[in-house]
Amino acid sequence: MPMLDLGDTRLYYEDTGPGSTGETIVWSHGLLWSTALFAPQIAALRDRYRCIAWDHRGQGKSAADGRHHIGIELVTGDAVRLIERLAPGPVHFVGLSMGGFVGMRIAARRPDLVTSLLLLETSSEPEPAENVPRYRLLSKISRVVPLSWLASRIGPIMLGASFRSDPARTAEVTAAIAVMTSRSDVWRAVAGVVDRPGVTHELSRITCPTLVVVGEEDTATVPAKAELIARHIKGSTLVRIPKAGHSSSIEEPAAVTAAIADFLATGARSPAA
Repeated sequence: MPMLDLGDTRLYYEDTGPGSTGETIVWSHGLLWSTALFAPQIAALRDRYRCIAWDHRGQGKSAADGRHHIGIELVTGDAVRLIERLAPGPVHFVGLSMGGFVGMRIAARRPDLVTSLLLLETSSEPEPAENVPRYRLLSKISRVVPLSWLASRIGPIMLGASFRSDPARTAEVTAAIAVMTSRSDVWRAVAGVVDRPGVTHELSRITCPTLVVVGEEDTATVPAKAELIARHIKGSTLVRIPKAGHSSSIEEPAAVTAAIADFLATGARSPAA
């Protein structure tokens, strides 16, 4: 199992595609997830691009972290070090939700590392105050009971109604919930996401071509959050995905793959206007 040793943590990563030359896409997953979140897109694009996906510290197959709060700035630092260690040059950065929090910070502060930025179901603002008590309660409960017991609460937040209610996709829903409830210590990462500061004031510093994608059924980071990001990043492109919630890459994989592929083939080729 490939692990990148960063000194204070070890990150699981997957590196597929046409070797170390050519264009590289890095894939930064959302809270509770892992590299599995982007499996359909990586499968479709790895023949044309080198694809590097990793699990954030304390999530997926990456090493445990004993601190009570895995902050976004810490996770962003991990991503910077991973790119510097594994990528031959600037990358196309794809980030969903928590991964988008990371991507915006890197694109604004380390533009030398980012060729283009692709943001899915994310927000540049702090966690809405009305959500914080509910998320803190779920996090607290998860410390004493298996996270799988909270599946009925997690599903409606992380997955859209169309996906969850489709009888033909019951197995997919079950598999997604299984991934999201697989780590008992993920509450440490939840704390960092809930307490994150906003970065809307930094968005004007992002000058690379940017794609903003949002599921029309996303209730965790509603479409208005994506619209705000698109307004603040000059020249960015906004795409809405019908019948998708907060995990559009697995809910409507073909539509998301097409949006990413089209952007990489056209919009990512020139600086933002």
